[in-house]
Amino acid sequence: MNELKGIHHVTAITSSAEKNYEFFTYVLGLRLVKKTVNQDDIQTYHLFFADDVGGPGTDMTFFDFPGIAKGTHGTDEITKTSFRVPSDEALTYWVKRFDRLKVKHEGISELFGKKVLSFVDFDDQRYQMISDEKNKGVPSGIPWQKGPIPLEYAITGLGPIKLTVPDYKGLKEILEKVYLMKETASEGDVHLFEMGDGGNGGSVILEENKDLPAGRQGYGTVHHVAFRVEDKKELDAWIDRYASFGLRNSGFVERYYFKSLYAKVSRGILFELATDGPGFMGDEPYETLGEKLSLPPYFEDQREEIEKLVRPIDTVRSTRVFEKEYED
Repeated sequence: MNELKGIHHVTAITSSAEKNYEFFTYVLGLRLVKKTVNQDDIQTYHLFFADDVGGPGTDMTFFDFPGIAKGTHGTDEITKTSFRVPSDEALTYWVKRFDRLKVKHEGISELFGKKVLSFVDFDDQRYQMISDEKNKGVPSGIPWQKGPIPLEYAITGLGPIKLTVPDYKGLKEILEKVYLMKETASEGDVHLFEMGDGGNGGSVILEENKDLPAGRQGYGTVHHVAFRVEDKKELDAWIDRYASFGLRNSGFVERYYFKSLYAKVSRGILFELATDGPGFMGDEPYETLGEKLSLPPYFEDQREEIEKLVRPIDTVRSTRVFEKEYED
């Protein structure tokens, strides 16, 4: 059995699929590569934003559960998602862009030798940009070629995912013994773990905080993080590995765009393992990815019902030309 290859995707919860689409498309310049539904709750949209071709390790996805309350941040939570950008200069571009568009941010700082820029969206979902300038390790993706962001500054994929826990030692043991991650650096109560080839695309940041109350999941919080495995054979090996540790898990789950396995590593933190393929390019042309409601074949006989349950969202971009938006 091989080590995990890096971060696959992060799935969060939004209060509004429409606002979420606008923010990720027009502010962050990520490409909507799949507009589908939550396979466990078909009245709920599941939107996938990623690089130009929807590569593994590049997608941030969202559920919009009807009627869900706002979440609260705290411990025992996946607290922040990172996006990779090519350089330190790119972060300066994003500061100017966020200032112009009135996106709340904390300015540029440094963490584990990398420049970062923390910010939030309309739901108080927490993110950071991280510079790849000094990065080595898991390769990043391809920026959305026809999006509004100049390619030299554009987001190319996902960076380190941050977890906040009241007991660092407990989760450290799980990351190292079960998931074969290695602690490579620490700054006070913040610790860096790496998997696979490491670097920004293969890292988890673990923070211990004994003072905060436990977080509560809702819109504005992360639902789960997924890590990359090569294929179904590797996934099966991880199922056996979970059994050897007595770790309760979902067993194999078919998601059509990838194959999955879920396990809770704490009360509030859910890990998924997901295969690199088959990906998002098999059922829609490249030019119009994410513009129509896409359903796995096993849901096609329910299409009429599903289309009545989910409201229409206009996600057509292939008829538009985005001018690259430079910030003076």
